Amino acid sequence: MNILGIETSCDETGVAVINDRREVLSHLVLSQIDTHQVFGGVVPEIAARAHLDHLDHLILEAMKQAKLGFSDLDGIAATCGPGLIGGVMVGMMAGKAIALAHNKPFLAVNHLEAHALTPRLVKDIPFPYLVLLVSGGHTQILVAEDIGHYHLWASTRDDAVGECFDKSAKMMGLPYPGGSHLEKLAQNCTDLAAAKEKYPFSIPMKGSKEIEFSFSGLKTAMRQALDKEDHTQQTLADLAASFQSVLAETLAYRSGQAMKKFKELYPQKNDPALIVCGGVSANKTIRATLESCAAQNDFTVMAPPMEYCTDNGAMIAWAGIELLKAGRISPLSTKARPRWPLEELKDFGT
Repeated sequence: MNILGIETSCDETGVAVINDRREVLSHLVLSQIDTHQVFGGVVPEIAARAHLDHLDHLILEAMKQAKLGFSDLDGIAATCGPGLIGGVMVGMMAGKAIALAHNKPFLAVNHLEAHALTPRLVKDIPFPYLVLLVSGGHTQILVAEDIGHYHLWASTRDDAVGECFDKSAKMMGLPYPGGSHLEKLAQNCTDLAAAKEKYPFSIPMKGSKEIEFSFSGLKTAMRQALDKEDHTQQTLADLAASFQSVLAETLAYRSGQAMKKFKELYPQKNDPALIVCGGVSANKTIRATLESCAAQNDFTVMAPPMEYCTDNGAMIAWAGIELLKAGRISPLSTKARPRWPLEELKDFGT
């Protein structure tokens, strides 16, 4: 089974071809970072235009690298939401056109579900499992029961953790996208314990028994810390390290609560897994902190390889394989959706 996957939900144009033996036959990602860097963030209209300008060339190159013709495909998968609606429509319409022209099944992929399923591209992870989805637009803890069946246990009251990373990095004068630059700057901190004592950020709502996130207060704390300090390279490095540490601790704290709840509700589940996905899952400090927390709760942490953490066509193609196997083929009348909660997937598809 060969599936072409198309991803255009934000500022990366991703195309890939994958088969059901977990072989990545081609994997292309065109980043728009340089285009949006001057604006300090993604401009939706510019992103959509870039997808439109480059997608057809990427699709042809992906097929060439896979050494397949369109007749060799078993389905076309494309992100249909959630995301920036202009970009989503570009990829969705391209996928529909190929599916119609070559009489292939069209597979409408929820971008969030694709992230949640990506670790299964590498390893056969059985359902149910716990999912921590961390990206620029989403911070959620879910239980994945099956393809299309998800239970939302936690979300954020305000900002997503990736947004908190990026906006705080912008306050520090770091380039876009800020999260990766903040992580790099934090590596220059020589004494994390001293940095955390000097800049004592705290886990938001730590006293709450509810499993929920909030990050806007940490952004305010970052602004206040910056206003009090001279911005030397060492000062910024220590500040970045302390800030990154508390974000990691926050995710681990709430994940720990969710792990305990999961074990209570699924006592029959042996070797439970926490799947960490989304762009922020590429952060090494966050991965290490979550692994430590998981070990304390007898969970195994699984995350996609680094190249599949950020938006890409491979995760869409793999989600397409999962959907096709489950018989969840989409009509060509499927609409693009800027919002598409995972809980609404249960009755989606045929």
